[in-house]
Amino acid sequence: MEKHIFVTQDDYERLSSIIADRASVRQDLQQLEAELDRADIVDPAELPADVVTMHSVVSLRDLDSGELKTYRLVYPSEAGRGELSLSVLAPIGTALLGYRSGDTIEWTVPRGVKRVQVMEVLYQPEAAGAPPA
Repeated sequence: MEKHIFVTQDDYERLSSIIADRASVRQDLQQLEAELDRADIVDPAELPADVVTMHSVVSLRDLDSGELKTYRLVYPSEAGRGELSLSVLAPIGTALLGYRSGDTIEWTVPRGVKRVQVMEVLYQPEAAGAPPA
């Protein structure tokens, strides 16, 4: 059974337009589209503060190595703008969208299956009252 995920209306619309604007059939776009298709689309005001949304900063633990990392989930055009940035089109970036603190995620990456746990959502724009980007 797949984990229940949440995506804000604003994130859904912007991510859907990224998918629609790309003419090629790419695996990263197909995976993102599949995640959006299974998500509950919610108003930002109704979103729990521990859900990973676009521009959220999250602390992740690699369950295989024990390594702890912090990332900021960003749109593809923002990737590479800061050491914490992780594109939503990167395999783990797509996997993170909509999950909550405490959730464990298993996702296929080029080197096999990656298992990470969302330790904490350190910053979520919606909870902080930030306007949609």
